[in-house]
Amino acid sequence: MAKALYFAYKNGVKIAFGTDSGVSAHGINGRELVLMVQAGMAERDVIISATVNAADLLGLPDRIGTLDAGKSADIIAASGDPLKDISTLLSPDFVMVRGVVAVDK
Repeated sequence: MAKALYFAYKNGVKIAFGTDSGVSAHGINGRELVLMVQAGMAERDVIISATVNAADLLGLPDRIGTLDAGKSADIIAASGDPLKDISTLLSPDFVMVRGVVAVDK
C-alpha cells in the first residue's frame, strides 16, 4: 500500500487524507498522517492532503480546507513543528470546531 501511495504521489496524483475502510477503530485515523510520511510524502503535502485536497474531494472548498473569512473555523494547534515531525499533530493542544473551542490545554 505504501508503494502505491508513493508512486501516485511522485506522479502528481492529488492525494486526499482519509479512509472509507469502515473497519478502523474510532479516533485512530490520525495515524494515517505518520504512515503517509513514512511512505514518502513530504509533511507539508500530507497536511495539504488533509485540508485543501480533502475539502476539494468532498466538494466543499468554499466552506472548509483553508483559513479564510467565511469558512468554518476548524483549527488544531500542537506543540512542535509538524513540518519536521508530523506526529506532533496526533496530540493537539488546541482544537476549534466551527469557531467553538473544544480543547485548550
